[in-house]
Amino acid sequence: MITLLRQNRFFFIAYTLLFIAVGILQLVFTQEELIRWVNAHNTVEGDYFFQYATYLGDGVFFVGIILVFFISSRRNGLLALTSFLLSSGLSIFLKQVVFHGRPRPAMVFADSPWKYHVIEGLNIATINSFPSGHTISAFAVFTLFALLDDRKNRGWVFLIPAALVGYSRVYLFQHFAVDVFAGSLIGVLSSVVTGIVLTRAPFARRAG
Repeated sequence: MITLLRQNRFFFIAYTLLFIAVGILQLVFTQEELIRWVNAHNTVEGDYFFQYATYLGDGVFFVGIILVFFISSRRNGLLALTSFLLSSGLSIFLKQVVFHGRPRPAMVFADSPWKYHVIEGLNIATINSFPSGHTISAFAVFTLFALLDDRKNRGWVFLIPAALVGYSRVYLFQHFAVDVFAGSLIGVLSSVVTGIVLTRAPFARRAG
């Protein structure tokens, strides 16, 4: 594990800084204050961009990546598939069992006088808020990209699309910041654990 962390230090240092920064925001501000701030800073361009950028955290996107990886390398395809199964399994278990029914912003603010912004025609979910499944998937996918990329000094770049997906979930009024915060950690750990376990497995090393 130490070797993996050291080799991918540019990615993990950047993620640690991001994780700390978002964590501090949640200590200083309430979840309501954070989502109100994000919601207030909406634009026409943002509405268009984020409703499509959020699909980078969709399971269909992850499956597509798995297929591409299998075509190029059986080993990489196996890594992606295992990361997908682990991250998706954790997401479903936490959302449907441990935190089942936890209200999303639309339900929390349903009777509030606050006139929050939502994109017209966008389907807004109301329950099973914690953690953010899209964020888990996005961070799992792009962590995997960072781990597999030979140019380790650009590992931090893969955090950008993952972070945009996380932000999009709050911007689109689908999740609170804490849902995204936890989702990012679960996604990163899913791919890290997958990488550590499978790279040590003899069958994984033989696959090519």
